[in-house]
Amino acid sequence: MPNYRRAWHAGGTYFFTVNLLKRHGNDLLTRHIDLLRSVVRSVRARHSFHIHGWVVLPEHLHCVMELPRGDTDFATRWRLIKIEFSKALPKEERLSPVRAARGERGIWQRRYWEHVIRDHADMQAHMDYVHFNPVKHGLISRVADWPYSTFHKLVEAGIYSLDWSGGAAETLGYDD
Repeated sequence: MPNYRRAWHAGGTYFFTVNLLKRHGNDLLTRHIDLLRSVVRSVRARHSFHIHGWVVLPEHLHCVMELPRGDTDFATRWRLIKIEFSKALPKEERLSPVRAARGERGIWQRRYWEHVIRDHADMQAHMDYVHFNPVKHGLISRVADWPYSTFHKLVEAGIYSLDWSGGAAETLGYDD
């Protein structure tokens, strides 16, 4: 089994990519967006974290999350979000023998991508990437047209303009 090295920074801010197991033609996350939002609120009430940026696409999501001072445990937060979301869905997915033997659902990829935000420029680049992602994937032509992100709240706060179109998002080079 691979030995994954996670970057544990107390009170750190992280960029995450979390994928569904089956990505092609799967709209599970947007189809059940209210459930996902409810689960995130529930987990956040028990294990505090601040969401700087968030976007939910049909089959994956990106998040810029800040942990409380002294806290390094983002893994528990993601584990609970994945488990609670999965448990609330009817069991309709096909399971591999390995997942069935482990009592797992066939909804999420086991792992996720995390990156520690290093500085203000890194934060801005990842926030831009989060909000530009639906355009990158051809789901919309204008960032403002995607309803499942923090973009509109950040427009209201004066951080982005409603006609913002991206730019730095393409330079990060993440394939998702």
